[in-house]
Amino acid sequence: MAGGSQQQDGDPITDINVTPLVDVSLVLVIIFMAIAPFAMQSGIKVLESKTKAAVGKVSASENVSVRLTKDGVIAINGKLTPRETLYAAMAEALAASKDHTVTLSADDDNKVGDVVSVLDAAKQAGAVKIAIMTTEKPAKDKEKEG
Repeated sequence: MAGGSQQQDGDPITDINVTPLVDVSLVLVIIFMAIAPFAMQSGIKVLESKTKAAVGKVSASENVSVRLTKDGVIAINGKLTPRETLYAAMAEALAASKDHTVTLSADDDNKVGDVVSVLDAAKQAGAVKIAIMTTEKPAKDKEKEG
């Protein structure tokens, strides 16, 4: 007889057919490839700069500086701004800025929602780049944490 093993009528089938397994695996791979781009989460891209990287292309005076205190007081370029006119004041300050960069500094006790609302207003007003500034803690505070 031509190749292969012959089976008797009473013998159990011991060969495994892998074709359905390969078919199902390939279909799953295709489904995962199609769904993968939708599974990516959008968010805020944050780049952390080094402490000694103080030299930049544009001086800080040409940026729009926003200060948010823990009491919810907002100051744009040193001028107190009520929340109701935040968008208009931000758009006016960005129009005078060369590179449309907003630098936000906030107290440690601020709520995340307050900071995000200021960032959102800056983006809607036309900010191209947004920087979040932090203050260096004194050496005594660093020793207490560590």
